[in-house]
Amino acid sequence: MAKYEGKPGALIHVLMEIQGENHWLPKEILNAISDRLNVPLSRVMQVASFYKTFSLTPKGRHRVHVCSGTSCHLRGADELLNSVQELVGVKAGEVDADARFSLETGCCQGSCTLGPEMIVDGEHHGRLSSDRVEEVLKNYA
Repeated sequence: MAKYEGKPGALIHVLMEIQGENHWLPKEILNAISDRLNVPLSRVMQVASFYKTFSLTPKGRHRVHVCSGTSCHLRGADELLNSVQELVGVKAGEVDADARFSLETGCCQGSCTLGPEMIVDGEHHGRLSSDRVEEVLKNYA
């Protein structure tokens, strides 16, 4: 944060750098950002909670997203999600004990022809069957 000290216009850059290193934005860090950049905490919170890229809750080193949109659902997204939950050991919205994986679900990622789809750290894995999940996730160990 030192290179941005006193530069309120750098708020998003600071949040992005910290999110990249830490995988989430703890309250004490948001307070420090507010102090160091001379930005009201309410503004820091507004920005951090507005953009989906930022997380105010802990995330794993690898973010796994299973699409639950209509197209993916019809092609077996529920089975895919069940397989991921079983392998990773957490349900959607949770982080595993060693903070290796966090699991999310949500509607359409814009790749409907690839369903069912799982996205890991921004990498799309389409037409994925539940028996291939382990093969994909082992690459993120």
